[in-house]
Amino acid sequence: MGNVSTPGYEEELRSERSYVAELYARLDAERARVKGEFEGALRGTGGTRMERDVRVRALAKDMKRLNVADNGLCFGRLDALSGESSYVGRIGIFDEENEFEPVLLDWRAPAARAFYVATAASPESMRRRRQFHTRGRHVVDFTDEMFGRPDRGARGGRGDTALLAAVNAPRGVGMRDIVATIQAEQDGIIRLDHPGVLVIEGGPGTGKTVVALHRVAYLMYTHRERMERHGALVVGPNPAFLDHIHRVLPSLGESDVVFMTPGDLVPGLRVSAEDAPAAARLKGSLKILDVLTAAVADRQRVPKQPIPIDLRDVTVRIDAETAEWARDEARASGLPHNEARAVFTEIVTYVLTERATARIGRGWLTRADREGWEQMRTDLLKELAEDETFTAALDELWPVLTPETLLAALFTSPERLRAAGADPTLSRADGDAWTVSDVPLLDELVDLLGSGKADKTAEEVAERERRAEAEYAAGVLDIIKLDPEDLDDEFQLVAQDVLNARGLADRFVESDTRELAERAAADRDWTYRHVVVDEAQELSEMDWRVLMRRCPGRSFTVVGDLAQRRSAAGATSWDAMLQPYVPDRWVYRSLSVNYRTPAEIMTVAAALLAEFAPGVQPPESVRASGVPPWSRRVTEDELPAAIEEFVRDEAGREGTSVVIGPPDVPGAVAPSETKGLEFDAVLVVAPERILADGPRGAAELYVALTRATQRLGVLHHGPLPPALAGLKVVSRL
Repeated sequence: MGNVSTPGYEEELRSERSYVAELYARLDAERARVKGEFEGALRGTGGTRMERDVRVRALAKDMKRLNVADNGLCFGRLDALSGESSYVGRIGIFDEENEFEPVLLDWRAPAARAFYVATAASPESMRRRRQFHTRGRHVVDFTDEMFGRPDRGARGGRGDTALLAAVNAPRGVGMRDIVATIQAEQDGIIRLDHPGVLVIEGGPGTGKTVVALHRVAYLMYTHRERMERHGALVVGPNPAFLDHIHRVLPSLGESDVVFMTPGDLVPGLRVSAEDAPAAARLKGSLKILDVLTAAVADRQRVPKQPIPIDLRDVTVRIDAETAEWARDEARASGLPHNEARAVFTEIVTYVLTERATARIGRGWLTRADREGWEQMRTDLLKELAEDETFTAALDELWPVLTPETLLAALFTSPERLRAAGADPTLSRADGDAWTVSDVPLLDELVDLLGSGKADKTAEEVAERERRAEAEYAAGVLDIIKLDPEDLDDEFQLVAQDVLNARGLADRFVESDTRELAERAAADRDWTYRHVVVDEAQELSEMDWRVLMRRCPGRSFTVVGDLAQRRSAAGATSWDAMLQPYVPDRWVYRSLSVNYRTPAEIMTVAAALLAEFAPGVQPPESVRASGVPPWSRRVTEDELPAAIEEFVRDEAGREGTSVVIGPPDVPGAVAPSETKGLEFDAVLVVAPERILADGPRGAAELYVALTRATQRLGVLHHGPLPPALAGLKVVSRL
């Protein structure tokens, strides 16, 4: 680190402070310019409505990008052997007189790559890397690393000063970006030029999630025009995880990203239950596709007895032969079930009207009288369309179905399960108690059933669309999502005047002004340019079918650790899961350095890993905390007080803490709910019970042990599991 005893240090520090201050001045000027243009666009009357909408949306996005750049705008400098210097930061800023000359390199630009990968052995034509240590907009200090001169390394030792400061810092709310401290191993993955699926596997604390998020930011920067039309999707295991990571991409200036859990992939569905492992395994297998197909076919019925339809002048019957012919033709059409109903209805209607016309016209009307015959059929068609008995018969033989009604009826009916060839394990009392494992089945049924619009009148469709427009218009002011501080009172009123509900409903016909992320999240048929899947080892074969539909280009970043798999339907190998979809189009990269877990804690976790996954190499921790993890045996009566003591003790420290344990432990969260999260201090309660909870109990305990960045404690009732023998035994916290 630089210090006052270093010759020229104070002068260089003043120079760097001056340069960074000038960068902030340019940033402020750019903000003012964009804000002015945005306000002008809100008031503007030139161009079409769509053109104004597009401009307002683009300028709003620019305002957000410039706002997030305020924190850590510039974090380093590269000095080349040629004598040229480049500053590296969160966004790119260009010289006002020469728009092609950067005064600040975006960290994703090719010219900035050396900042992350240059070493003494491979200096990338660089002489020095300088890393700034900032507080707000002020440069506090800097660290230099000289390349090619072994006698003069970095002040403070390599460029690891910034890295170690980051990993040792107390955890706040949410994951932080690592844009200033990306390591060479991580940078190679972030910038990997591969158009298909990239699998990133790494143990706890290796940074695989944050690397995947930075890769999305890099792709959106490198392929801006192609990416911004479709955006990206990030899929994480649970809402807590998404809340933990969702600030990273906005902090890097990227907002065209949708965050979902596997349970969110069908818009509007609420997951409220959890499947037993056996049911989850059955639903996750591709074999369930045969069950779904059979369940749909089972609702396409042939009457056991003819169904009489009493018309004004005659009674006609839908018999088995007619229904079977109509059913065969409807199935042969290749249309989804609801849309094929029109074919079924057409055949049945044709047979009934032909029979009725022949009977009514017997003795006075023949087919030779084409006009009279067709007029009779037309009258009968109208009468049938208005006949409630006929409509009810169609609903019985070929009902309009939604995925939810079909699946709920299937799960609650042993007879329907048998007819579909399903395992009785899938039976449940509450058909609408949706689970995460139901989501891919419901998504599959969307395609098997179709929309059902073909059976709706034009008036019904138009009315539904009008209602949707009105609902959209009513919520538009929430959609803009601009900070009120970015607009003065006058312009807030202008925005409300321009975007009043009535006017917006009219504008909806031309364009949808919602931000891309909101439009995409609400649209089941939206397709993304790139998808990130975190904790991917938990996804089933059916989950992958859903995700592949969402990304026809098959551009994925897949993040996971097979050793941490909990789901009975999850992946046992990446090849088995991906090969059916992307044969020979996926590549594998691993991360081996643990940036989160101190060596003292990882030693304990590694002993457990060796027991349940002996072939897996644990990641190597980059640091030690100096605080040994401990264990304490307590009775059930002593447990609440011991937990309270831990919580009270941690409340007096800086950082975050959590209690992890079985569901009946007061104040504890389940190990599965902490996947991907990190805390300064962790208290694991009843590890012996976590281990005993099913075949994946060891993986659950492994997850729990590796959440801590500083301190780990264990409370247990029974004997301590042998794998945890390395814990320091204490009598009090």
